[in-house]
Amino acid sequence: MTGLPTFRFCERRTMLKRAAVGFGHLAFSALLADGAESPDRASDAARLPHFRPRARRVIFLFMKGGPSHVDTFEFKPRLQQDDGKELPFDKPRVQFAPTGKLLRSPWRFRHYGQSGIQISELFPHVANHVDDICFLHSVHGTNAAHGGALLKLHTGSDTFVRPSMGSWITFGLGTDNENLPGFITICPTLAHGGVKNWSSAFLPAQFQGTPLGNASLPATEARLKYATNAAVSRSTQQLQIDLLREFNADYEQVAGAHDMLDARMKSFELAFRMQTEAPEVEDISDESQATLKLYGLDNDVTKDFGRQCLLARRFAERGVRFIQVTHSDSHVQWDQHSDLLQGHTKNAAEVDRPIAGLLADLKQRGLLDDTLVLWGGEFGRTPTAQGTNGRDHNPEGFTMWMAGGGVKGGFRYGATDEYGYYAVEDKMHINDLHATLLHILGLDHERLTYRFAGRDFRLTDIAGSVAHGILA
Repeated sequence: MTGLPTFRFCERRTMLKRAAVGFGHLAFSALLADGAESPDRASDAARLPHFRPRARRVIFLFMKGGPSHVDTFEFKPRLQQDDGKELPFDKPRVQFAPTGKLLRSPWRFRHYGQSGIQISELFPHVANHVDDICFLHSVHGTNAAHGGALLKLHTGSDTFVRPSMGSWITFGLGTDNENLPGFITICPTLAHGGVKNWSSAFLPAQFQGTPLGNASLPATEARLKYATNAAVSRSTQQLQIDLLREFNADYEQVAGAHDMLDARMKSFELAFRMQTEAPEVEDISDESQATLKLYGLDNDVTKDFGRQCLLARRFAERGVRFIQVTHSDSHVQWDQHSDLLQGHTKNAAEVDRPIAGLLADLKQRGLLDDTLVLWGGEFGRTPTAQGTNGRDHNPEGFTMWMAGGGVKGGFRYGATDEYGYYAVEDKMHINDLHATLLHILGLDHERLTYRFAGRDFRLTDIAGSVAHGILA
């Protein structure tokens, strides 16, 4: 602070606090976290990828709680045959809870599409799009608890606070629309890591995820906070922004560049610009009745998740880089330790039609070619029974799927064992999933780094291999 008058600095801090009112929800307290070092990519404008991308954006359909792969997208005939028998090999050394004997799936599977892939009757609408879907049957993680598994999936680490994958992607590529955030998360869960799952951590603050609502609110209330300002006109806000820029320029002349302050300023500027476009994106009144029906907004069971999926498409077509849609409630939606039949039936009914509608809508608009849709939860479920009618957490092997974005449609990659417990073929660790995701977007996971606390960090840490076999 040498050479900077104390009274001027106090004025400036006061001005920042007062002028922040009405500039928007993006001015998070984490923007001034200690220890941030100079970024290589400080701007949030669109940037060139490392190589030619297959997709330009991602829509992540997150099924919180851990849907059962052996009841949805990975049929196991041997599990059906050996119902009630003991598992013929050892269970994992670390388990979330004790389980008993093998439990068959209560749902029938049918062949769909030209690919003939078998899909559970839980997902009859998604099944009609099987030829556009690449099923990843060998995903596995390292944590059997929700909190650690969510953080691992979202950030690549289940033990440390790290930037989320949406933040890494927007850091690497920026946004195609400077009037909207590059990373939107719709109705995110506040449990099991909460904001850490969409945090930018030590990356510049403009790459933080921007939440619309949360999982405890209906989707009709999922809106950007303070996206309009009835109290202060846009011209006055523009004057406030200009004045802040002038103060910052004076400060930098004396004290030098300040990356954290620059990040906060960028968040103010983005929040100001968002007022011109965000309310229009959130207003779905211009959608046709046919489109609303496609997403299931005409049905009480599907309308909530359907609205989230429709919003995801609207943000995607306006240049938002990473959009996450979370199917959850105030607790853990897909976590059926008991009442598997009732719980998974309810959950699948809420999401099946909206997801199918999203895939169909993206395809008919020509957006599926350069949009990667990712579906999955933080882990799968055990093929062995918990109690009499439930399944426990299983990070040892489970299914996620991708669609669009240059991946092979009607394709199955990897496999778990004959009962569905362990990934055994073309194993895809969460680090590998992240490396592949970045590769599809034209980013080399080993080159996308950020120097912090004396070390170069990346989403995949010191691991990760690209699954080239899924690429079309």
